[in-house]
Amino acid sequence: MKNKEEKIIIKGARTHNLKNVSVEMPRNKLIAFTGLSGSGKSSLAFDTIFAEGQRRYIESLSSYARQFLHQMQKPDVDEITGLSPAISIDQKSRSNNPRSTVATITEIYDYLRILYARIGRPHCLICDREIKKLSNEEILETIIKTVTNTNLEKNTKVVLGVPYTDAKVRIFSPVVVGRKGEYYQLLYDLLSKGYEWVKIDGVMKKLREQIVLSKTKKHNIDVLVDEFYISEFGSTKLTTGKNKNQIQATKERLSEAIEKAIDESKGLLKIETNGEEKMMSVKFMCPYDGYSYPEIEPRLFSFNSPYGACPECNGLGTKQFFGEENCDICNGTRLREEALHVLLNNKSIVQLTALSITDAKTFFDKIKLTELEKEISSVVIKEIDDRLKFMMDVGIEYLSLNRRAHTLSGGEAQRIRLASQLGSGLVGALYVLDEPTIGLHSRDNDRLIKTLIDLRDLGNTIIVVEHDEDTIYSSDYIVDIGPGAGVHGGKIIVAGYLDELLTAKTNPSESITLDYLRGDKKIAVPEKRRQTDKGALKIRGGNIFNIKNLNVDVPLGKLVCVTGVSGSGKSSFVYEIINKNLEALFTKRHHTNEIYNCQSFTGTEYVSRVILIDQSPIGRTPRSNPATYTGAWSHIRDMFA
Repeated sequence: MKNKEEKIIIKGARTHNLKNVSVEMPRNKLIAFTGLSGSGKSSLAFDTIFAEGQRRYIESLSSYARQFLHQMQKPDVDEITGLSPAISIDQKSRSNNPRSTVATITEIYDYLRILYARIGRPHCLICDREIKKLSNEEILETIIKTVTNTNLEKNTKVVLGVPYTDAKVRIFSPVVVGRKGEYYQLLYDLLSKGYEWVKIDGVMKKLREQIVLSKTKKHNIDVLVDEFYISEFGSTKLTTGKNKNQIQATKERLSEAIEKAIDESKGLLKIETNGEEKMMSVKFMCPYDGYSYPEIEPRLFSFNSPYGACPECNGLGTKQFFGEENCDICNGTRLREEALHVLLNNKSIVQLTALSITDAKTFFDKIKLTELEKEISSVVIKEIDDRLKFMMDVGIEYLSLNRRAHTLSGGEAQRIRLASQLGSGLVGALYVLDEPTIGLHSRDNDRLIKTLIDLRDLGNTIIVVEHDEDTIYSSDYIVDIGPGAGVHGGKIIVAGYLDELLTAKTNPSESITLDYLRGDKKIAVPEKRRQTDKGALKIRGGNIFNIKNLNVDVPLGKLVCVTGVSGSGKSSFVYEIINKNLEALFTKRHHTNEIYNCQSFTGTEYVSRVILIDQSPIGRTPRSNPATYTGAWSHIRDMFA
């Protein structure tokens, strides 16, 4: 240790089974806490170091701010120096909120909502055409461009050897779009405003004439606001003689006509040139059937907001709270219908979040945008891309973005939080992690370890409670706690830089962990294994999640390991096929003759009971303890009675 400022010093720690221990550790390093299960690793890392770091940070806030935060109790320790603000990433603090998903807890969904609100392309719910919102200036430029590109040859006449054209551009205001009615009063009001002509169902009529409409049929009524000879724009070979003042006056008159047309129809406008019509809108309104979109803003894509949530299930996606049956209206998407018709590269926000993290990364790598869209979205897409990359780095690229948070394993939830911390870019913090490699295949360990090293290299101190050999070997410093578990542990066996401890000639500390790391001790491979079978569970045609047409025999009466890379389908195979079918046969609560997630499931005559032991917590009540959970407390009470 160089000086006091570069190390964390703990003196007299007595939390839980810790026996008045004192230890020094370097700052800005990756530190591994090792030892037997129950030896006191978490007591020192989480309940002492993290608890004190968090408590001191909260105490530095104002009394007003502190009332909103849970303040931890002061741990039983004499002194801790060199602490930074502490962040805990454990396996217990995963979200049980049914609304939370991988995308929401990593903030990716927040950025997606902004992205779709800014450059998403809305489509009509009735005709499925894209709806474009234009400003008055954009409409003016579009009309002028249309006039400039108009082919006038068929409208050109020659008089006394001089060519001229009578081609016109007409500006209509669609006051009625596909609605039933007689519209007598509307037509009379248009006449009183000074308009002379209307186009009703494609036929031009004078407003001063009698117009009778069937009230049982749908009609389209467009009032003629103004018309111009194309020659007035001075933009063609036939009109080059027009002076600039005349052309400018025509453009000003056109601008007024556009404004008036939009005002009459509340946002729509129709132009007609050479017999061709084109609809435009200054609102998110379909010009063909009049369907009006709500204002497209980020909250439209939020199932946590009443503005964007499905009105039937209130954004839960299921008929009942914590139920499994999909909502009939949104079919489990949780959003109102308009949000599902805003597309980005032909994908809705629901279709995008249904992708795996790997596929989502590919989508954004290949996304096609206009120059304007790139300029608008560059910052947002970078944030999304970074977070996807961080999650791939920690080995959870197989998860889909819409995966519910409460269905994640403890290890997956921890690695998602780790990816979020990478995205925050914090410097000078103290991170305390609880076995981050749990559940990871060896193939994925290297990427996770690299992530921890990157976090350290930013200028943070990383404390990892770990049993994994690769992670321990990658650490800078090791603190081994033991020698045993419970009352037999709670002592610092060895603390030092790993390189020095591994290269030393002997291990005077007698640390069992160090013995195995140095190769002084090894776990022997069994010479014999069970050879005879006691029957087998025969599974044919297994299909669930990413398991496709699986055929396998699982021998009984043996210790069977199901292995594979993270996300390969191990949990799906064990939980959704084996356990679910055995529960259906042997558990009264789940009893049924139905076969789950496979075509056939046989060999159960050799089994009489099924017990599932998974990573879910055994209980959250503060009154619960090992004696009450195992049932031993009932017998103890009987003895005392």
